[in-house]
Amino acid sequence: MLRDSLIKIFERDLNRLKTEIQSYKNENKLWIVEESINNSAGNLCLHLLGNLNHFIGAVLGNTGYVRVRENEFATKDIPINALIEKIDELVKIINETVSGLNEKDFDKIYPINVFNNEMTTEFFMIHLTTHLNYHLGQINYHRRLLDS
Repeated sequence: MLRDSLIKIFERDLNRLKTEIQSYKNENKLWIVEESINNSAGNLCLHLLGNLNHFIGAVLGNTGYVRVRENEFATKDIPINALIEKIDELVKIINETVSGLNEKDFDKIYPINVFNNEMTTEFFMIHLTTHLNYHLGQINYHRRLLDS
């Protein structure tokens, strides 16, 4: 079932996010932006945390999370251990929220209109996995380029 696959994919890729963040040899380099690199790995991590806490946790799971998207890119110098804790908390939220969905829930229109485009919850959840992977690749590239 889609639900079980999504849980596995989110857990796998959020664990990969933790590995990437923990792989920085110099914690300060997590927050560096250079030349044509627009976002630091730290800010991309915060963006993923905000994105998934909002679209899965708050919208589907009613967690009460309030997203301030601007802060995802403005906040700096959060210790790696704090980021890892936030990722671990997010894994729990996603597991609990997605576990509570059934096939009919995935066929429903996602509760809020994103990108001015009505879509099913199934479609948007798949989008969220690809969004996570897109930024995960950017973080990997950032680390290999700037943390050597």
